[in-house]
Amino acid sequence: MNQQNSSAKSDEELLEEASRLEAEALAEQERGEGYQPKRDLHAGAEDGQADGPESFLKPVNAASHVKHVIGVVSGKGGVGKSMVTSLLGLELARRGYRTAIMDADITGPSIPKAFGLRGPLMQDQDGIIPAETAEGIKVISLNLLLPDETDPVVWRGPIISGTVQQFWTEVHWGEIDYMLVDMPPGTGDVALTVFQSIPLDGIIIVTSPQDLVSMIVTKAVKMAEIMNVKVLGIVENMSYFVCPDCGAKHYIFGHSTIDSVAAQHGTKVLDHLPLNPEAAGLADAGKIESLKETPLKHTADEITR
Repeated sequence: MNQQNSSAKSDEELLEEASRLEAEALAEQERGEGYQPKRDLHAGAEDGQADGPESFLKPVNAASHVKHVIGVVSGKGGVGKSMVTSLLGLELARRGYRTAIMDADITGPSIPKAFGLRGPLMQDQDGIIPAETAEGIKVISLNLLLPDETDPVVWRGPIISGTVQQFWTEVHWGEIDYMLVDMPPGTGDVALTVFQSIPLDGIIIVTSPQDLVSMIVTKAVKMAEIMNVKVLGIVENMSYFVCPDCGAKHYIFGHSTIDSVAAQHGTKVLDHLPLNPEAAGLADAGKIESLKETPLKHTADEITR
């Protein structure tokens, strides 16, 4: 790839572009909603715009082609959503798929840390060049664009939403089989932007075995229904702990009701993930790819079948 000796857009340019995108979105909203795109928005468009003035969906970067986009969501924070995204990306890459991760958790990005990635990113004539992990996973995250990864992102919702759109339209992804979008917890601005702007094939809901699980999952499912996005299934993280001495399972948070909750919403639990100190330690050290086995076989099967 022919790279130029220049870094990605400055913070000021990102802010200006995000404001412009938000103004365009508001103008489109005033003209009406409900438009369904007539062409494949997973493939780059020559004119850089989606068909029809009412469309919120944006075409991917003109020099890129992304076959499938999967959102990874959670109704609340602290359930290990980014860990699940990282492990799922690793599982897909090890199956031979060209995999990418869009870190849409703008104010709390953690994907680069798990893979040991650092900026600044470069750009070529086709857009920002994403970082690439040791096993070939392409990653974009705001932390890879900041001068200092510890700098806080003190932005309002419209600017954050515009940045997420730029990750889709202005990053030179190339050929991708599966892109995972790691979304912030809840059903706020960024989740709405991703659901409206990016052609999702479905979402994976990440939860944990707590008393609030029913409400949390219900919120995520209802948002998917409102936005007409398929729920592929649920991953329960921190389901149990396996004793390293005797191999017995201990349900630290009690026995979960997630299977019955999933059935109530017409979906299923794809994987129950144990508490895994090894995986947590490797992610903290930026060496998640050193993990020999990933516990998301069934989730990957569902996505790729």
